[in-house]
Amino acid sequence: MPIRTLAVAGRLPDDGGVTALSTALPVVDLGDDAAVVTDQLRRVAHEVGFFYLVGHGVPQDLVDRVLTAARRLFALPQADKDAIAMVNSPHFRGYTRLGGELTGGQVDWREQIDIGPEREPLDDPAEPYLRLQGPNQWPAALPELPAVIAEWDAALAQVGRALLRHWAVALGNPADVFDEAFADTPATLIKIVRYPAQAETSQGVGAHRDAGVLTLLLAEPGSRGLQVRGPDGVFIDVDPLPGAFIVNIGEMLEIASGGYLRATEHRVQVSASERISVPYFFNPRLDAAIPVLALPDELAAQARGVTADPSNDRIYSVYGRNAWKSRVRAHPDVAAAHGYV
Repeated sequence: MPIRTLAVAGRLPDDGGVTALSTALPVVDLGDDAAVVTDQLRRVAHEVGFFYLVGHGVPQDLVDRVLTAARRLFALPQADKDAIAMVNSPHFRGYTRLGGELTGGQVDWREQIDIGPEREPLDDPAEPYLRLQGPNQWPAALPELPAVIAEWDAALAQVGRALLRHWAVALGNPADVFDEAFADTPATLIKIVRYPAQAETSQGVGAHRDAGVLTLLLAEPGSRGLQVRGPDGVFIDVDPLPGAFIVNIGEMLEIASGGYLRATEHRVQVSASERISVPYFFNPRLDAAIPVLALPDELAAQARGVTADPSNDRIYSVYGRNAWKSRVRAHPDVAAAHGYV
């Protein structure tokens, strides 16, 4: 069965009249027949690494409440946001001002809050990356935010687990092959991000590949700026599709599949209008080694191996080592404040 794609250069349905740029990202409906979904997910993750996901079952009411909370967060006085600055957190949690994060050594022009699972910190952890476990910082003026985010985390974790089970089967393995890595204390990460309409730089976030397993992105309808590098090396615009998540593969799934699944480079460019987005990074336990799967001969012959990226050093099989490397690079001020460098 052919994969449905979105290829529009006009008005998207129910988008309030916003004109979208053309894109050829595939559209996968998680509510379709399981065998159909499994086959589609195998192909899109192998060929593209990015796709729209519909039929995911996340209520629109919850989506609306998350976006409303995001708007309220960024409308707070700067002093309220600075009170929960990430530099206060040894666990890399909290608020980052415009220009406070780096990608590829260059300044990203966005403000955001980073939120992880609410857990007690570990005393004298054996590995530096275990310091990423700990409590969040929440804005006092937005008391509803923790509950909304907890609900969001639970809903998107279900979607993430469903996708992983489909990919496991698609790659000739038991559906539960990834379950153990996500047992008990998965290290999910949620960012609530605002890209301003105008900036000193065009880089909202620089070109990169995600370090985890998979990402579910909620982008505010009508917003622009996300770009994905196509097979020809040219970046294409990816606009929000109403009711859909934008999903992409992370480096850990590339490792697990020997490069059969593709972690695709992407970036966000500052555009003429403000952009609110909420990426959800579905990741295993910090100390979990993602299993490397034995593929059927036909698929193994098409596996490209793990991407060699001179700018990214080594990609580790233990998730926490990749996460630690990423966080220290992106937030050198936080690392310095807590003696990590």
